[in-house]
Amino acid sequence: MNKQQLFENIKRKQSFLCVGLDTDIKKIPEHLLKDEDPVFAFNKAIIDATADLCIAYKPNLAFYESLGVKGWIAFEKTVNYIKKNYPDQFIIADAKRGDIGNTSEMYARSFFDELNIDSVTVAPYMGEDSVKPFLIYPEKWVILLALTSNKGSHDFQLTEDANGERLFEKVLKKSQEWANDEQMMYVVGATQGKMFTDIRKYAPNHFLLVPGVGAQGGSLEEVCKYGMNDMCGLIVNSSRGIIYADKTENFADAARKAAKEVQEEMAVQLQSIL
Repeated sequence: MNKQQLFENIKRKQSFLCVGLDTDIKKIPEHLLKDEDPVFAFNKAIIDATADLCIAYKPNLAFYESLGVKGWIAFEKTVNYIKKNYPDQFIIADAKRGDIGNTSEMYARSFFDELNIDSVTVAPYMGEDSVKPFLIYPEKWVILLALTSNKGSHDFQLTEDANGERLFEKVLKKSQEWANDEQMMYVVGATQGKMFTDIRKYAPNHFLLVPGVGAQGGSLEEVCKYGMNDMCGLIVNSSRGIIYADKTENFADAARKAAKEVQEEMAVQLQSIL
């Protein structure tokens, strides 16, 4: 999926919502545990309930890897289900990979060749040769960690060099030598607020994947005020606030209601650019 196609989906659905499939088997409704594949059963119900309200799904690999082979099977079934039934959805493998070149090449092969996923999150700490293997696939996306939503982001990402340049700014500037805004996005946490202004100084046209709205307390209005560009430029993720809105047999209906509330707020925010 290219940048224009992504924007067309945003306009058509009046939404830039990404539903994070952080599916914890210890948190899903108990009645699903009787299913042969409870994680996939949960994901399928969430997807069917929210697909018309969002433009992306983001399974977080940690939740699947923690279950060993069964988790990987559930992950692959989830990806295949989305691709078959909702082909307009942008799929993000939230894997935060990034290793020496030949290892990154294997990670890229896994997500892009084997699973044919649209994008993968990548950590930039090891530099160019750890990222480049993901960039050889046309119309596949690298989503590079830039300024994250967690408290510990301040430990390194905001540190300054002798010239006053912060580490996240160095990441933004250097990485644009590797790919343009048709193949690279950045992770910027919703909790960063006005810092989106600084992000947009260096990456005015890139799409930003924005976690942290909802359970983590990030403000959608603030994200849009400081981060939106003329192609929206935002994919805002909500995980726990949607998928765990209810733990009864009505969990999918509750997830839809929660997603609808976010989508309606997004439709209002989009009025300024559409």
